[in-house]
Amino acid sequence: MKDIHQELAIKLFNISWDLLLKENRTREDENELINMVHASLYHWRQVGQEINVLRGEWMICHVYTILAHKESALYHAENIMRLKDKISPVDWDLAYCYEAMARVMALTGVKAEYSKYYRLALEAGKLISDEGSRQQFDSDMNDENWFGIKNS
Repeated sequence: MKDIHQELAIKLFNISWDLLLKENRTREDENELINMVHASLYHWRQVGQEINVLRGEWMICHVYTILAHKESALYHAENIMRLKDKISPVDWDLAYCYEAMARVMALTGVKAEYSKYYRLALEAGKLISDEGSRQQFDSDMNDENWFGIKNS
């Protein structure tokens, strides 16, 4: 049964990227996207590995952040930080924990907290061992989804 949950978790996670990156997303697309990332996390929880739960929480947070749902984004960013403290992730998992909170702080306009978490994300990002993963992280940190706070 764990194999089925893992397969569904991965499939839903990957399909959600297609919807997230879709140009001219509709409200229906966004509703499906939200449902999909929550379903993915549900299946990751059934698999039982906390690092996958962390990644599922990150995806939910990311979706809510990109869709500018402040309260939900913050709720899941706080879940990420609690899991970070509990399981002590390393490498890109740690960097993306800080990225998530930095992006939510940008969304909510809390500049001091944004600066703190953005700096922590950059520091953790320098320690990502795989060059391709580090380049992807750097690209993500330099995207335009910072709600006008990054360049202010």
